[in-house]
Amino acid sequence: MKNRTKESRPSGIPAQRRADFLELMLLSRECDRRSGIVLRQGEAWFHISSAGHEGLAALCELLDPQDLIFPHYRDRTVLMARGMDTEGQARDLMAKAGSHSAGRNMSAHFGHRSGNVFSIASPTGSQCLPAVGAAWAAQLMGREQAVVCSIGDASTRQGEFFEAVAFAVERRLPVVFLVSDNGYGISTPTEHMSPHALGLLPQERTTVVDGADPDALHAASREALSTVRGGEGPVVLWCHLDRLDPHTSSDDHRVYRSSEDLATLRDPVEIFTARLLAEGAVDEAWLERTRARQADEVEAVFSRVAAEPAADPKLIMEHLFAPAGETAHPAGQEPAAGPLTAPCGGTMVSAVNRALATGLERHPELVLFGEDIDDPKGGVFGFTKGLGKVAGERMTNAPLAEATIVGAAVGLAAAGLRPVVELQFIDFAGPAFNQLAAQLTTLRWRTVSAWQCPVVIYAPWGGYLPGGGIWHSQSNESLFTHLPGLRVVVPSTPEDTEAAFLESFTAPDPTLILLPKHLMRQRREPAGRPAPALGARTLRTGDDVTVVSWGNGTELALDAAGSLAADGVAADVIDLRWLVPLDRKTVAASVRRTGRLVVVQEDNRTSSFGAGLITELLSSDDEFYSLLAPPRLVSREDVHVPFHPDLERAVLPAADDVVAAVRSVLA
Repeated sequence: MKNRTKESRPSGIPAQRRADFLELMLLSRECDRRSGIVLRQGEAWFHISSAGHEGLAALCELLDPQDLIFPHYRDRTVLMARGMDTEGQARDLMAKAGSHSAGRNMSAHFGHRSGNVFSIASPTGSQCLPAVGAAWAAQLMGREQAVVCSIGDASTRQGEFFEAVAFAVERRLPVVFLVSDNGYGISTPTEHMSPHALGLLPQERTTVVDGADPDALHAASREALSTVRGGEGPVVLWCHLDRLDPHTSSDDHRVYRSSEDLATLRDPVEIFTARLLAEGAVDEAWLERTRARQADEVEAVFSRVAAEPAADPKLIMEHLFAPAGETAHPAGQEPAAGPLTAPCGGTMVSAVNRALATGLERHPELVLFGEDIDDPKGGVFGFTKGLGKVAGERMTNAPLAEATIVGAAVGLAAAGLRPVVELQFIDFAGPAFNQLAAQLTTLRWRTVSAWQCPVVIYAPWGGYLPGGGIWHSQSNESLFTHLPGLRVVVPSTPEDTEAAFLESFTAPDPTLILLPKHLMRQRREPAGRPAPALGARTLRTGDDVTVVSWGNGTELALDAAGSLAADGVAADVIDLRWLVPLDRKTVAASVRRTGRLVVVQEDNRTSSFGAGLITELLSSDDEFYSLLAPPRLVSREDVHVPFHPDLERAVLPAADDVVAAVRSVLA
């Protein structure tokens, strides 16, 4: 693909839009200028200038209202072109209650829901995979919708950028990657290290354009959008331009750039102004009037916004999750009627398969994505085996790339689908952790629920399955319960498994379902009554000691309770099931009754969920003063799970360890 310019005017911004576009560029520049003043006055704390990047907004002249933008933090003019007005810019800068994030996100981390502009997260490049996920959603739903993923040139060295480009090419997605190459990653020159400079981008999909020239950018954007809208797959617009100001208000580019270098920077506002003056589209009087009017209006708006209140700190916990009782369904796609749960036997594997089949039937917005999940394999554990016919295009084998699986799911969910994604082992979640921590779990909170992310992730978890070793035996639930905004459940029976899946299909927030490998293929008889969807479950009642566990630990707790019963010790055994939200009420009531607490987990001790649970319970006077003995944590020590079965047994907790802990609190 080459940048073809047949005639200067027809290929650029149309005549009837040229003065308006210049006015937009001037307004953006004035907002940057006023932001610096407000910062120095102490009314703001941080500022990122877009000076030099204004010409990129020429692409917006060609976008439709339904098109999506995943922006970069120098896209002030792009945001203004999509409807974010001066008040919105001022509120964003000063983190006011009325801003798009209610003061929760950094300034210049733009978002504008009504303009279909996604919210920015700080980790650079983290917008790329959600962008291709949203483009995939448009493709799956048959929408005429293009997606623009804007990114700085330094950030294109992030692995997620390459994963996003690969996925977009693989699926021929309607994505324009808008790369702002200003030659610097903060203070480091990128001239010899960018993917374009190194020849790593597909030449047939890459157009190099002068990003400081709005007409050239408009012409290249027209061709790029024609390509992606025509079903030919993604285009990379590599835009050379100059960053006119330091990286941020915390930077001074005179430290690492010479005065000669700074004197040669190209200013797109000056370039376009000179062109319109030469064309006679505007004159000096118009220019003077416009600049004076904008300066007065922007100053007035920023002064008025400075007097607006900040968000109430008492409300800061709101929007971590949806209000109780809320469900998420795309408009016009309410689920078919049917019971949420029902008694079921078999294995946990069959329960997952049954729940997914039910979800596909009830929820037309549900899509399955994961490695090897399509028939005939049906996943390495067989969770999706036989579902290919009913799922059709709604089930897709993923590349061997966990960040792509979770990141694309964020975009799918934000665009209105219900992605249910499989990670082959929770041990391999590391590559996806950036998406989990930066995007999936913060999106609702940082946008005060303007954007939502109801992704369902499930993964085999835990040890007690000989031959797993370090990277197939992890029970790392505390890594995920530490992320505000993520619901985490560890079922231990087929009926609990099916209940967790079915509940998550209508939940408005992301859910992580951890499936204990040791228990997955154990056959169980159907329960006598339906499983409750949420909360803890009491497996055995007793008045002498409370034993709390989840997942594989429930088997140890029940075995220990059986042994203790022979000696007249009655244990109250509780399966937490849901770690987030925690059913504290059930556990606390048991502890107040028995006066003794033993928590059983297979994770290692330090900073674990079990240790946190004990701390949580002891923080209340009612539970603390009910204790007749110090609580005990039965846990793996801080060591990895080894491969040899004898070594694995040596490090994982056993039922005898639970018995010993119970006897210690009874002594």
